[in-house]
Amino acid sequence: MQTAKESVTPLFDGPEWTFELLEKARDAIETIAFDDLGLDIYPNQIEIISAEQMLDAYSCVGLPLMYQHWSFGKHFARDEALYRTGRQGLAYEIVINSNPCISYNMEENTMAMQTLVMAHAAFGHNHFFKNNYLFQQWTDAAGIHDYLAFAKNYIAACEERYGFDAVEEVLDAAHALQSQGVFRYGRPPKPTQEERRAMQQLREAYEKGQSALDIWTDATMGQGGDAETEVDLDHADRRKQMNLPQENLLYFLEKHSPVLAPWQREILRIVRMLAQYLYPQKQTKVMNEGCATFVHYYIINALYDKGLITQGALMEMMHSHTNVVMQPEYDDPRYNGINPYALGFAMMQDIRRICEAPTPEDREWFPEFAGNPDWRGVLRDAWANYRDESFIQQFLSPHLIRKFKLFTLTDDETHPQLVISQIHNRAGYKAIRRDLARQYDLAYIEPDIQVTDADLKGDRTLKLTHTVRDNVHLAEADKAEVLKHLRRLWGYDVTLAAVEASLAR
Repeated sequence: MQTAKESVTPLFDGPEWTFELLEKARDAIETIAFDDLGLDIYPNQIEIISAEQMLDAYSCVGLPLMYQHWSFGKHFARDEALYRTGRQGLAYEIVINSNPCISYNMEENTMAMQTLVMAHAAFGHNHFFKNNYLFQQWTDAAGIHDYLAFAKNYIAACEERYGFDAVEEVLDAAHALQSQGVFRYGRPPKPTQEERRAMQQLREAYEKGQSALDIWTDATMGQGGDAETEVDLDHADRRKQMNLPQENLLYFLEKHSPVLAPWQREILRIVRMLAQYLYPQKQTKVMNEGCATFVHYYIINALYDKGLITQGALMEMMHSHTNVVMQPEYDDPRYNGINPYALGFAMMQDIRRICEAPTPEDREWFPEFAGNPDWRGVLRDAWANYRDESFIQQFLSPHLIRKFKLFTLTDDETHPQLVISQIHNRAGYKAIRRDLARQYDLAYIEPDIQVTDADLKGDRTLKLTHTVRDNVHLAEADKAEVLKHLRRLWGYDVTLAAVEASLAR
C-alpha cells in the first residue's frame, strides 16, 4: 500500500533548473509560507543573474541601481580576484528591501539550491522586511527604485556639468561621514513643500526627456541658504534655531554649510538618504538572518514531508544549511565572532521549543509564552517588534547560553589579568544576556558624535563633541582623515572635543 508521500511526484529530480521548475517550486513554497507559517510578504520579483552580476551587486551594497563611484569599482575588483582564485565564495542570493521584493539568485545554483534560496530570501527575508517595525518606520520600500534611479541620473548629470573630480570630491567626503549621516532616534524630517514639488517636476521631466539636474537645481536653489539668512543670535538661541545638538552630520552640513552649492547639497542628501535606508539592516542582522534561516529550514522539511522534494535534494539543502549555521570555536581559524545565522536560527528554534516543550526553567524565565501552542504567532510577533539588541535581551534563554558556552570576560585596564566575571548561574545568565545584547546595540558600538555649535556670523568654526563611553576614544589616524573631509564640506575650521559620558549628561 502506498503512503500519501510516496504517491506524490517530486517537483524536480535532478540538478538542472528551468523557469518552469522554479515557478512550480515557488508555488509550493508559497503554499507552506502562507497556509502554515502565516507569512505576509511583498509581491516577489525573482531574477537569475550570473556570477559577474552578483559581484557587481556586492560592490553596490546590494542595491539594484547605484551611482558611479571609485569605491564600488575597488570592491568589485577585490571580490572578483578573491572569487576567481577560489579564496572567497559568493552568496547564493541577494534580496532587496523593496516593493516588489527583488531577489537575485545565482544561475550556477542547482535546482535544490534555487528552491532553498527562494524559501530563504523571497519569503523569509521578504516577510521580515515588510513586517519589522524598523523597516516600516524608517524605509519606503515602494519608493526606493524611483529614488535610486533619480540618484544615479542626478549624479551622472553633475559629473557631466561640473566634472568627475568635483563630484568625486563631494562623494568621497559624504561616504567618509556616512555612518554619522543617519537619524538614530528621532524620525527624519519630512521633505519640504519645495522638495516635494521638485520631485513631482522631476518625474514629469523624465517623460519629456529634460535634464534632471536643471529641474532639481532650479527648484531647490537657495534652500541651503541658512548661513546667509541667519541674524545675530546669542549662543542658546543659535543652537535652538539650528536644532543643536545634531547627530546627523550630513543633514547639518546639507542645511547649514556656508560653502556648498545646491548640487553639492543634493549629493549629501542622496548619500544620507541611502545610509538611512540601509540603517535598519545594521540593527537586525541576527533577527533578519535568523528569521530567513528558520523559514527556509521549516519549508524545506515540510516540502520533504509532503514528498515534493527527494531525499537527495533535502540532503543537498541540509548540507548548505549546516554550513551556514555553523559556529566555529574560538580557537578555530575561521572564528570571527558569533555567527549571526547561527545565533539567530538557534534562538528561533529555541522559541519554538519553549512553546512546544517547555522545561520548568523555561516557564520561570519566559512565563509570557512558555507552553503557548501558537509558536508561529510568537515568532511573528518577535520578528515584527524587536531589533537585535532588544530581541537578545528578551529571548535569549539559559539553555542557549549553555549551548553556546557563553560567559563574560572582563578586560579592566586597572587589572593585570583578564577576569571571567559572569558564569552559568542565575545572576550570570542575566548579565551574559545583557552583555551580549549590548554588543548589538549601535548606540554602544558606533561613536556618538554630534554637532554642538556653529557661529555662522562669527568665525564659522564648526564644533563637534564625541561622547566617550568606557574610555573608548577614536583612532587618531582615522579621526584626522574624517576631519579633513568635514572641513572640505564645511569650508572653515572644524573642532572635535571628547567628553566622558558621565560628564555629558
